[in-house]
Amino acid sequence: MQKTIFSGIQPTAIPTLGNYLGALGNWVSLSKEHRCIYSIVDMHAITVRQDPETLRRRIREVYALVLACGLDHDNTVLYVQSHVPAHAELCWILNNFAMFGELGRMTQFKEKSAKHADNINAGLFTYPVLQTADILLYGAGIVPIGEDQKQHLELARNIAIRFNGVYGDVFTVPEPVIPKMGARIMSLADPSHKMDKSDPNPAGYISMLDDKDTIIQRCKRAVTDSGGEVRYDPAEKPGVSNLMTIYALCTGQELEAVGRAFEGQGYGAFKTAVGEAVDSVLSPVRTKAAGLLEDPDALGALIAGGAERAKAAAAPVLQKVRDVIGL
Repeated sequence: MQKTIFSGIQPTAIPTLGNYLGALGNWVSLSKEHRCIYSIVDMHAITVRQDPETLRRRIREVYALVLACGLDHDNTVLYVQSHVPAHAELCWILNNFAMFGELGRMTQFKEKSAKHADNINAGLFTYPVLQTADILLYGAGIVPIGEDQKQHLELARNIAIRFNGVYGDVFTVPEPVIPKMGARIMSLADPSHKMDKSDPNPAGYISMLDDKDTIIQRCKRAVTDSGGEVRYDPAEKPGVSNLMTIYALCTGQELEAVGRAFEGQGYGAFKTAVGEAVDSVLSPVRTKAAGLLEDPDALGALIAGGAERAKAAAAPVLQKVRDVIGL
């Protein structure tokens, strides 16, 4: 029996190479074996102030990019979160099953509060509950996550178990799946931090829409170490190890094979090869996304169709929740 998989991505900026290697590329392979429901989670994005026109444009760009990765729109539910009101309704219900103390312990809340000290709003505090609603609404049994999302998924599990303990077997309790390699692609400028599409330093990331020259330039300028040996050692050589992970994922090679292939060649040749490998993966995605964005009516029809399919998928779980709590 196929399990349902749920995952989402925020449209706050164009996704990076890290988003592609850690999530979006895996979305395609997972969709071939499972019932997959993927969301552009725009409601999560507004915990930080967004320019309205930019947000509208980004939603469409990210939707197009996700499709361009190779998803079959007919066999996968891809939708914009705010187009499905059930998310907000279930979030409010689940707020009553989330404890204040456990929300206060969320690491990302603490980090984002420090980064946006002038706007520590209630949405920022409770958005892990909205994430929980996203997952539970579709009976997702599997959630692909990065290491930094483990705490949020544990909260989702706790809320589901807590609700089921009161009302019976209503929610599927989700299990995490963390990719063995690529779940945490690091910044090219500071390999101690994750590659982030909101990084104020553009040298730290590669956007999925960057052209070949930009990609190769950023790989060439990536921070490494004073040596010249291409060897996988995250503790002693984090920058080189990050580039090796990127190259291995883009070419399908094992890390050991990458080290052997560039033995004695130094960082210059290796960094150029990494840039070429990245472009070979992203170039067809850029081209297909551009084609989708050039036909706004057709893209709009795909977005509307995705919303209708998501509404239909969410309706049974939400109705069951309403019934058991007495609404």
